[in-house]
Amino acid sequence: MRLAIAEINLQALAHNLAQVRQFAPHSKIMAVLKANAYGHGLVKIAQHLNAADAFAVARIDEALALRAGGLTKPIVLLEGFFHQDDLPILLANNFQTIIHDENQLAALEKAQLDAPINCWLKINTGMHRLGIAATQFEDFYQRLRATKNANNAINLMTHFSCADDVNDIKTAQQISLFDSLVTGKQQAHCLANSAGIIAWPAGHGDWVRPGLMLYGVSPMLNCTGAQHSLKPVMRLTTKVIAIRDVEAGQCVGYGGRWQSSKTTKLAVVAMGYGDGYPRHAKHGTPVVIGNKRYGIAGNVSMDMISVDIGDNSDNIKVGDEVVMWGPELPVEEIAQCATTIPYELLCNITPRVSYEYLE
Repeated sequence: MRLAIAEINLQALAHNLAQVRQFAPHSKIMAVLKANAYGHGLVKIAQHLNAADAFAVARIDEALALRAGGLTKPIVLLEGFFHQDDLPILLANNFQTIIHDENQLAALEKAQLDAPINCWLKINTGMHRLGIAATQFEDFYQRLRATKNANNAINLMTHFSCADDVNDIKTAQQISLFDSLVTGKQQAHCLANSAGIIAWPAGHGDWVRPGLMLYGVSPMLNCTGAQHSLKPVMRLTTKVIAIRDVEAGQCVGYGGRWQSSKTTKLAVVAMGYGDGYPRHAKHGTPVVIGNKRYGIAGNVSMDMISVDIGDNSDNIKVGDEVVMWGPELPVEEIAQCATTIPYELLCNITPRVSYEYLE
């Protein structure tokens, strides 16, 4: 029996998708499933997002895995294709591609295809990662319209860099630049990621791209999903495997960096960075045992974590469940304790953890 379990609540997933509809009632939804559906299980999650209008992944192998799993919805490759030889695969599997640079456009123009491909032209409005420059837009747009290898419906998109911060003016500037470029083009527009969906309704457009919020986690700075009426989809749990007595002054864990200030008890729990729990979670990072919070003592090990449970008046015993994050303990809080972001925690769950899908 595996001790570490990631419970995946599929009812919470459906609830969160419905919340996206409430935030952006006039937009179609492209559910983002990259990185194994943010660590939740690519195919299983996709099978329970029937109400989404399309899926989005980063790379072609993720898209092929969805098709192999029986998913038939349109799939958009957010990084596009990487070689001209990929184009027949895109066409055969009804994949849609982003075009974000000259190499991709030239490869598409030169290809010998039996039918056109659905394309999304990505414009760099301030993220400075992928996307053509604003000055290139008209040329790229007209070339895509001219090639027989692209459908005439050229979807237009961009990506926000600072939408998680409502006080940063950059998102408004990005929306304004995008609108100025695409005005008069009768094509579908897609701008908003999860943060854009929640905080920037002016950027909703024809399509929205929810990622993190689908999984019940807030994309906004210093917020939790519950503040947006989202429900955590993942509940990461393990078990207590030992109870130990520690005297005042004794050090615990590698490096002895935590020293007990008093006589206490520690619960050793079967979880560590080998399961994907953040190694840099600080002393005092909370876990939940028996509906009560306790703090981590000492450094996170590969397989185990020590938790200070005081005098054990709560009668914690070997075999008790320990919640590392979930509805009782927001993953956003654990991320702050580990000086990272929830995305990383969810994506870092390792194969050693058993997944249980709750219908």
